[in-house]
Amino acid sequence: MSKILVINPEKCTGCRLCEQVCSVKHERVVNFYRARIRVVKWEMEGKILPVVCQQCEDAPCMAACPAHAIARNPETGALEVNYDLCIGCRTCMNVCPFGAMGFDWVTNRVIKCDLCGGDPQCARFCETGAILYVDKAELSGIKQRKGAESLMDLMTKVTTAISAAG
Repeated sequence: MSKILVINPEKCTGCRLCEQVCSVKHERVVNFYRARIRVVKWEMEGKILPVVCQQCEDAPCMAACPAHAIARNPETGALEVNYDLCIGCRTCMNVCPFGAMGFDWVTNRVIKCDLCGGDPQCARFCETGAILYVDKAELSGIKQRKGAESLMDLMTKVTTAISAAG
């Protein structure tokens, strides 16, 4: 069964451990700029969001690549860059709707999440559970639960407001 990374920004503390373990796994150095995941922070709003490749079914990066250097790994389902074919044009970076593709200025090549060969280190080391690696079938259940929790919160607020007004 195919798996996917699921991000819960409400649980993210902005510790950036995911970026650290990613860069160590892929580049053998702790360097946030060489990680395949990015933690984006909006300080004024107090919001934090880990951004990572969504492994799109109809992947714009794969479709736009003039060298056909991006292909789906049949075992993990991850979109991977074949650096023997990549010409470094960065078209894939420009078309990614999530801004999840990066560029490694040390190696002069595009970088993206490859799910660490089926054992994503970002999910493995995320202490708060903000990053999970789950079966795609479970994703529907996770979304349903989150939606139900939001609905319950809303109903509680409505009930409280009605009680206070009456």
